[in-house]
Formats: sequence, structure tokens, C-alpha cells
Amino acid sequence: MRIFSTKRLASAPWVQKTIGVAAAEYLRFVWHTSRFSFDPPDVYEKIIKDLPVIVAMWHGQHFLVPFLKSYDERFRAKVLISRHRDGEINAIAAERLGIGTIRGSGDHGGEFHRKGGVSAFREMLTALQDGYNVALTADVPKVSRVCGLGIIKLASLSGRPIVPVALTTHWRIDLNSWDRSAINLPFGRGALTVGEPVGVSVDASDAALETARCAVEASLNAATRRAYDIVDGNNGGNAGG
Repeated sequence: MRIFSTKRLASAPWVQKTIGVAAAEYLRFVWHTSRFSFDPPDVYEKIIKDLPVIVAMWHGQHFLVPFLKSYDERFRAKVLISRHRDGEINAIAAERLGIGTIRGSGDHGGEFHRKGGVSAFREMLTALQDGYNVALTADVPKVSRVCGLGIIKLASLSGRPIVPVALTTHWRIDLNSWDRSAINLPFGRGALTVGEPVGVSVDASDAALETARCAVEASLNAATRRAYDIVDGNNGGNAGG
């Protein structure tokens, strides 16, 4: 007879809350002890004029994204987080950092009916209509750095631009996981880079949706490369907070 179950313990609300709060406070510590550069230097001015926007990020590179709002309170946001057990911990951490949450999964392969996809998509549309920025990972689950169509369809139906964003730090632990997750560490350089925004018309054809998907993927990859170049000493940067 099994008396102790690690999986059951991890599902306990008090355990999830403890881990979520600890994760949030750790990320806050990393943010406040790192010297961040912005690329472009006027990144906030460029984003503010288009608010609300859809913030695109790669899975595994998203841990510091809640701090986007640190420099301008107009940048209020909600983030899409899965209903998985790990998602619950992420949601607790995000809310601790002042970010609203939308629970469910995006559209990856036209499966909105799974994992609360339909309700989550509607919530994202409503949030954008209410003036919230919406942040979500752009890649297809278990396929790193390949943009799915969900974020493209969200942009098409909402009329809001997609803004690719990358945040990283020089001191980090790069994990050997499918999403190439990076655990950010304190006391070093950090970089926030923003790629070229991508707009999608409401009447976009399948070909136009695919073109936009490729554009987001390319812009997000370029922003990610620039962020890593800056923190690893391969480029310059303008010091931020």
C-alpha cells in the first residue's frame, strides 16, 4: 500500500501556493538585482502608443515577463496559463506579481475544444477589448521555437498587434528541456528586447495567416538572439532599471 504520493503532495493547494509565492519572490529578487538594458532604447514609448497589445514570448523564456509593467502602470496585463498542475503554480506566481491570469490553452493545431481553449480564447478577446494587454507563449507545445496559429488568430479577431518580447539574464541555468528553459539568476546583466510588431487583418486568408505566423516566429527569434547577444557581451545596450 502506497502511503506517500509525491504527485498527490504536489497537487495539494498549500504546496502549490507555497511554491508559487516563493517563485514570485525569487523572480522579484532577480529583477531588482539585475542591470537591465532595453533594445530598442525607447521600447516603452513604442509599445505604449499601440496599447493594448498581444505580447508574444517563447515558452521557457517567459519567467521575467511580468516585470514589463514595472516602468509604466498603463501596461496592465493578463497572461494565458494552462490548467495543468504546474500551471497552477505559475498562476499563483503571476498573480503575486500583479498580473491577471486567464486559464486554458491556446490554439495549437485547431484544438480549441481541449483544455478550456474556447473559454480562454474568449477571455483573451474580452481582456483586449477592456484595455488589457494579453501575454502568451507563441510556440506549439513540445515543439520549441515554432509559432502556432493560436496567437495569429487572436490578433486577427481582436485587431490588436502582436509584439514579440524576449527577456533574459547573463547569469542563468539553461536547462536541457524541450523548450530550452532558462532559469534566471541574480546579480548580472539583463536584457529586454522587442521585435517588430505584426498585425493581422480580420479578413486574413489562410495564406495571410501563415505569412503572419512566420513573421512572428522570425521576429521573436530575432528578439531572442539580440537579448542573448546583449547579456553575453556580444552587443551593446542602454542601461535600464
